[in-house]
Amino acid sequence: MFRRAFHKKQLLLYAITDRTWLNGGSLYEAVEESLKGGTTCLQLREKKLDAECFLEEARRLKPLCRSYGVPLIINDNVDIALKSDADGVHIGQSDGDIAATRARIGNKILGVSASTVEEALEAERAGADYLGVGAIFPTNSKNDAESVSLSTLRDICNTVSVPVVAIGGITLENVSLLNDSGICGIAVISAIYAQKDIQTAAERLRTEAERCFGS
Repeated sequence: MFRRAFHKKQLLLYAITDRTWLNGGSLYEAVEESLKGGTTCLQLREKKLDAECFLEEARRLKPLCRSYGVPLIINDNVDIALKSDADGVHIGQSDGDIAATRARIGNKILGVSASTVEEALEAERAGADYLGVGAIFPTNSKNDAESVSLSTLRDICNTVSVPVVAIGGITLENVSLLNDSGICGIAVISAIYAQKDIQTAAERLRTEAERCFGS
């Protein structure tokens, strides 16, 4: 199991799964291609699978992620994170009490979504190990995502001490706009999993992320 004191470099290229982009293809194979391309953290996000299938998918992906030295984070579902012995869980502002989640998962990684400085500070106080901030750019992956300005992103990064990952509409073409924002990495969905060549897409994003945030 990864310890809470994981290195922020593990957040450089944070891939979030969404099987709807795969057109019926294998999620396992898509994830493996993204890992080959340099993904540094993987979040399993399953909004439509029942609990049994979600757990089965998490258990299948755990050894794959471990073979690449990449943390497996479960989106929203603490029970699945615990039962699968994933490395952590990521929750949103409406997904339960942050401090209570920290107490349940112990030393596993806890990520929390935030869109304001106030939310970011509260998440940090309650035990978050990193923050996901967005949506920075318009996105089709989450229709209800709240927009976050680059100014607010910078304010959050300058206020909290935990690592911050930007999310929302990030592509190879706009990554450089986040340079000097204070983030340690980018979280992407379609920029990897909607691409015909997933491995190459991840490789290019990893190279650009290293150029912008790799120091």
